Amino acid sequence: MLLLVYIFNFVDRQILAILAAPIQQELRLSDGQMGLLGGIAFALLYSTLGVPLAWLADRTSRSWIITGSLIMWSGFTALCGLAGGFWQIFVARLGVGIGEAGGVAPSYAIISDHFPPHRRALALAVYSLGIPLGSAAGVLAGGYIAARVDWRTAFIAVGLAGILIAPLVRHIVRDRPNAAPPEPSADAPRFADVARTLAAKPSFWLLSFGAASGSMVGYGLAFWLPSLLRRSFGLDLVGTSHFLAAILLIGGISGIVAGGLLADRLGARDRAWFGYLPAIAYSLSIPFYAGGIHGGDVRIAFVLFLLPQALSLLWLGPVVSAVQHLVAPDARATAAALFLLINNLIGLGGGIYALGALSDALTPVYGNDALRHSMLYALALYGIAALLVGLAGPRLRQDWVR
Repeated sequence: MLLLVYIFNFVDRQILAILAAPIQQELRLSDGQMGLLGGIAFALLYSTLGVPLAWLADRTSRSWIITGSLIMWSGFTALCGLAGGFWQIFVARLGVGIGEAGGVAPSYAIISDHFPPHRRALALAVYSLGIPLGSAAGVLAGGYIAARVDWRTAFIAVGLAGILIAPLVRHIVRDRPNAAPPEPSADAPRFADVARTLAAKPSFWLLSFGAASGSMVGYGLAFWLPSLLRRSFGLDLVGTSHFLAAILLIGGISGIVAGGLLADRLGARDRAWFGYLPAIAYSLSIPFYAGGIHGGDVRIAFVLFLLPQALSLLWLGPVVSAVQHLVAPDARATAAALFLLINNLIGLGGGIYALGALSDALTPVYGNDALRHSMLYALALYGIAALLVGLAGPRLRQDWVR
């Protein structure tokens, strides 16, 4: 059930990418403005409100927070379809971010409570399959609906679908294994105590800023790749949705599952592998992404994008699991939210806008290929990500909480 909710999370988050071209055409928006809608408009409140909502979830009911969040972000997704200009859709995207702020961190905590440490990375990786599944569903549904009706109907349809499943979430999801949701606890750790604990652990900062650097590229490519395929490879809306859905499903699923399996196996011998694995994956993804972005043949590009799509998402199981092991069980949602605050505010908020703004700046030089060069320059951030999470590996040996 949590996986299904996360799928809707990413459908509503990523549908804007496949709909960027018709939205830009109708509302007359620049790449920089689309970058704001896909990045900071969503990430600002999504990142910051995630912390107090996760703290509340640790002290009350995580499942109630998730259910309410689903209703809110789905409603605002539907409202995006009614926007008549930049500021109206900007405010609606703010609302989507507010709603989604309460979804992920409490889910991490619930899953961590249900699974023992030696299976936790794989369990969290399975949950993270919502990223490729939701992104693929978003581009397919958005592409087909927009091609056959219009982009407004696509927003309204996926938003209403999310609201319809909310009662199932509340009925199925339980905060603790084989138990009803707990009563509010006065003994739950204070937010300041959790923040102080994490601040004293170098591994938390290295994992957070490393993941944020990688997410700047990951979110930026995920948002702008549909536009690149249309501008530089000549695909139409439906062809673009097929291309993206295929690499997301094949590459994304295999990479996330592999990351969880390898982290559980290698991490049982040495916890440093929770940092080493994503470092290796980030490093290997750079040349393959560069080849796919720089190429001109869409068939070759498809093959080149498959492997780095897997590698760039391999970090989820190891890193998310490691963050959950830096604090006591009753502080896990808060710890996850503090990690997501850094990761999403920098990665999601900055990456999409940075690539769009850089594309605008490079247009006088490269013309229609400006977006391609913007993406190539951004790949340097994967090198920074690899360095930071690699340095986190040895630190995890000391910072780990059993």
